[in-house]
Amino acid sequence: MKLTIIGGGGFRVPQIVEAVSSADAGIRVDEISLYDTSAERLGVMAAVLDQLTPALSHPPTITATGDLDAALRGSDFVFSAIRIGGTAGRIQDERVALALGVLGQETIGPGGLAYALRTLPHARALAERIRAVAPQAWVINFTNPAGIITEAMRAILGDRVIGICDTPIGLVRRVARVLGRDPRDVDFDYVGLNHLGWLRTLTVDGRDVLPDLLADDELLDGIEEARLVGFDWVRAIGALPNEYLFYYYFNREAVARISGGGPTRGEYLDAQQNAFYATAAADPAHSLEAWDRARHERESSYMGESRAEEERFGRRAEDVEGGGYQQVALDLMTALVTGAGSGAAMILDVGNDAAGGDLLVPQLPADAVLEVPCTVDRYGVHPRRVAPLPSEMAGLLLQVKACEQLILRASAERSAELAWRAFASHPLVDSIAVGRRLLEDYRQHIPGVAAAFD
Repeated sequence: MKLTIIGGGGFRVPQIVEAVSSADAGIRVDEISLYDTSAERLGVMAAVLDQLTPALSHPPTITATGDLDAALRGSDFVFSAIRIGGTAGRIQDERVALALGVLGQETIGPGGLAYALRTLPHARALAERIRAVAPQAWVINFTNPAGIITEAMRAILGDRVIGICDTPIGLVRRVARVLGRDPRDVDFDYVGLNHLGWLRTLTVDGRDVLPDLLADDELLDGIEEARLVGFDWVRAIGALPNEYLFYYYFNREAVARISGGGPTRGEYLDAQQNAFYATAAADPAHSLEAWDRARHERESSYMGESRAEEERFGRRAEDVEGGGYQQVALDLMTALVTGAGSGAAMILDVGNDAAGGDLLVPQLPADAVLEVPCTVDRYGVHPRRVAPLPSEMAGLLLQVKACEQLILRASAERSAELAWRAFASHPLVDSIAVGRRLLEDYRQHIPGVAAAFD
């Protein structure tokens, strides 16, 4: 079986290779083709993998190329993990918004919309090449903002495109763990968009045990998401939110923390990753050691602005367990190939109409991409029905999805007016004048955003 990674020079590639080559992986990947537009980054990853693969149980043959068609040809799975504009673009996503007193984050709010504008043309072009060269391949989208990019690629490739994120299923696993349950033995209701969703039930033997967790401070302390937004709030809404809802629930505090004088997340990663690639290129013999150090620093500082000061750069060990994106991708691949995955439902980005019949969330358009529990087998991905949304959750989902779909139209039609409507309508932007200024400043500072309207 052949796996192609688009963005094969990216920092997370070794984690993917480790996951699909482990002794307990349910499938055998014989070949991994790494594609990237940066020969330098591909060279660094090749050096890291040369040192990593001898220790793997089932090391695949690894090739690296700058020829997209060659990378795709014969692929069974394609991982899309691209970052158009690099970490330098992410810095502008954050800083342009912060300069106007608006949240600066790569997937939430205006930063995510700017990231989408410069990424969408490349995502559509990739989907077209996959349709031409590897129509049999399943496409697993890692590229952020994942909901928007998955929706664009699905318009070309249909149900063979699936978006993934590790935060929702990580939440389910943490809740099961603190309740002393095996995640494979629980059922649950989760619904939302990428980086915006809620765990609303966790059922064991026909009984919803989530209320037991919400009533117990000691148990809640073991759930990072509950600590982020507060025990009183999760009790008030009767659900556990995806960690990214911190930016909606505490928008003012998040802007203040990110603007507090230190580097933004983009600036931190830009410095860290540039240092890693430079160090690894200069000393290839120790590139795996350099990568492992950088990975640990990156994971321990994730979403640092959302956590208490004592955990800002040192997350609890239990909060970083669960496998990450690479484990979610492996579980999905295994289920699609063998019909047997992790034994539990997966939470995936799929179309609102993907279940057939009635829409999963009737308030949203049929082509909207949602994040919901799914059962996966060799015949495909089968979304499970979710309970109706209360108005406060539905209202936020509708508003954010409307902005996402305006951005999709703005990109397809090269319309600055539609893009302005998207920025101005976002719930984290409080003025249509600020929305216009955001668009103007992103066009000025990020070439890829300017090019979206040429």
